[in-house]
Amino acid sequence: MKTPLQITFRDISPSDALDTHIRDKAQKLEQIFADIISCRVVVEQPAKHHQQGKLFNIRIDLGVPGSEIVVDRQQNEDVYVALRDAFDAARRQLEDYARQL
Repeated sequence: MKTPLQITFRDISPSDALDTHIRDKAQKLEQIFADIISCRVVVEQPAKHHQQGKLFNIRIDLGVPGSEIVVDRQQNEDVYVALRDAFDAARRQLEDYARQL
């Protein structure tokens, strides 16, 4: 991926498998729209209510020419499902942005 990628883990231990998974997903976004300026991904597992399982929150900020695409609060108990949903939402927003250009 030629676009600068910043991955942040909050309240969760960093993992090589997760890091690789995020890099693969980000690279696929770049195939859809090559002019991505920056990509920031935050994976967090905040301590919340005890009644539900721990949910992972995913935030993706994509810098594109003249704008920023933000996907926030994709939650799931499975971090990989949360990442899939967040990157799917980012892909849809990126496709919409590309169509508008």
